[in-house]
Amino acid sequence: MLGSAATDPQDRLSGVTRWVLHVDLDQFLAAVEVLRHPELKGRPVVVGGDGDPTKRGVVSTASYEAREYGVGSGVPLRTALKRCPDAVFLPVDREHYEAISDQVMDAVRSLDGTAGTVVVEPLGWDEAFIGIESDDPESVARDVQRAVREATRLDSTVGIGPNKLLAKIATGFGKPNGIYRLTHETWYDVMGDRPTDALWGIGSKTAAKLAELGIGTVRELADADVERLAARFGPTTGPWLAAVGQGRGSNRVDATPWERRSRGREVTYQVDIADWDEVVGEVRALARRVAGEVVDDGKDVVRVAVKVRYRPFFTETHSRVTPVPTRDADVIEQAALEALERFTDRRPVRLLGVRAELAG
Repeated sequence: MLGSAATDPQDRLSGVTRWVLHVDLDQFLAAVEVLRHPELKGRPVVVGGDGDPTKRGVVSTASYEAREYGVGSGVPLRTALKRCPDAVFLPVDREHYEAISDQVMDAVRSLDGTAGTVVVEPLGWDEAFIGIESDDPESVARDVQRAVREATRLDSTVGIGPNKLLAKIATGFGKPNGIYRLTHETWYDVMGDRPTDALWGIGSKTAAKLAELGIGTVRELADADVERLAARFGPTTGPWLAAVGQGRGSNRVDATPWERRSRGREVTYQVDIADWDEVVGEVRALARRVAGEVVDDGKDVVRVAVKVRYRPFFTETHSRVTPVPTRDADVIEQAALEALERFTDRRPVRLLGVRAELAG
């Protein structure tokens, strides 16, 4: 079990400590909108859907002021309106957020050389892992925050750890606009008594299954019998869960440019679709839209998945492998329809989605 040493042997390289930083832009979408609309500063701001909270849709990001009312990512817009009727609701502006995200990543990459060797692995619009070699990671973290602020006027939080897992978790303790270091030496003091779903990668469903085994805390997971975990969760997931409980994980930060692995489209309907023939027609149309986007990627589709969300909020997904890797719209549509045939429930539908997985 780890916990007695500040760093693993692989965290040392050429006499300099290797660290992983996790930079996370604070309330990213809401913060970007406040920069565009300075008059909204200090007010509860909610970004989601087309900005109309009376329609179906979910919150993408809420400002800290809105979060005080229990409004957060994934909350239905209508619920957000009930909880915070004075909030300002704004539509998602994907292109603008992507442009700002590019500025953030460029700012972090610009530190390479001036702050030693800096390797950047973006995780999305608003976060990235950064690999560094330094005996003063806090200094590099401050450089990261300064570079991001100068480039975009946005605040960020930086977590520091000997691997990605610890760095990611550390960020949560640093928010907002702070810096926090979590090491194997402090792991159990900080995380030992916390519930298992406080760990990155463990959600409520897995935590509930762990609880059935009498495992409720991080320390209990770290001490759990690996064979017992493997018997319950499988030969791969079981040992992985034990490793996560012990704070073990990869410290490899990969700067390889991100490649799209799938293309997908979803539609939330303002009025439930009760006619299954209409559902079939909508899936056909979505599959055709996705097929058109796949051509731009220059990659073949190997699997097509269909997602159905029934009223009120139960979601089911089925998929089909294409006969051969393809970009043919007819084949992609047919795979989507075959996946749809696997749905036996004919309750009213509130959301449909089609996702095409691309060949590697």
